[in-house]
Amino acid sequence: MKKIAICALWLFIVAITGRAQTPVKDGTFTLALPAHQGQLKWNAEGFKIVQSSAKPNGAEVGIRANDGSSQFTLLGFLFLFPEQAPITSAKCRDGVLEPAKKSNPSIKIAATTEMVRSDGPPVQLVSYVEQGQDGKLIHSMRGFIAIGDICGDLEIYGNDLDVIRDPNLKKVWESYRFDPNYSPQFNDVSLYAEILYENHMYRAAAPVFEQALTKLKDDKDRDQLMWQRVTTDQAGMAYGLAGNMPKARALFEAAVAKDPEYPMYYYILACADAEEKKLADARTHLQQAFARKANVIRGETMPDPTKDDSFLPYRDNKEFWAFVESLR
Repeated sequence: MKKIAICALWLFIVAITGRAQTPVKDGTFTLALPAHQGQLKWNAEGFKIVQSSAKPNGAEVGIRANDGSSQFTLLGFLFLFPEQAPITSAKCRDGVLEPAKKSNPSIKIAATTEMVRSDGPPVQLVSYVEQGQDGKLIHSMRGFIAIGDICGDLEIYGNDLDVIRDPNLKKVWESYRFDPNYSPQFNDVSLYAEILYENHMYRAAAPVFEQALTKLKDDKDRDQLMWQRVTTDQAGMAYGLAGNMPKARALFEAAVAKDPEYPMYYYILACADAEEKKLADARTHLQQAFARKANVIRGETMPDPTKDDSFLPYRDNKEFWAFVESLR
């Protein structure tokens, strides 16, 4: 399994180069779950994401972002809260903050306010201070917004009171919204899967990538076809890294039947063949892949099989290796 994993990982790095899938566009952050209605949105100019997280059950997604000066840190989470449903913004606030205060007695609540929204549930704002590990005070402004069984939690914190007084940060809270009627789109689902993948949760990522495929239109539009190819690559790769090679092989074989001109499907099948010591099949799939090398996704290049860990163990097989070298 290790060899096919390395082959697939190479493809993953190439395939996502230059992708525009991000929860931030023009300073507007968005979070959505892969199989649940609702979108959390806010605007935070100057903040850049430094970390993303997701739970394997599809129940939570989150980001950490820093501002340009690293003076402030932003944490945003969207998660399911089914044990307390139907939930309100206030219930979400209490359900998150009460345990936090018990585990960290240094937390001192300064003020709580409610921001009423005409276009969604209200926001429960809480400002508080706590002592950091370095002994310095950390000032936080945190907003909770919830409806049904889903909750949004947005926090901005720093070492001075500007986290509350800064006019630019006040604009963040003015823009903070939750749309309960939003249905997750392709970008939402595939981004969730990518976060799982990047955190090595391959078993959980694979079916979410497949779910993302169902969000694409079944046509031959250039961009649609590109995303279909990239996402299929990622789904099959995640299955392979999770140890489910039969599922990965079945996915790529089905992809070949539907889209026979894309070379990487054949290349990864060749990797799988080599892992299973089926050199005749690997040779056939490599021939099919390189015969179609002109059809790679823009920005993508064919790998060099002589440097691929999937095929390197067969360097002593003169006939097979001569064939592999001929493909360069």
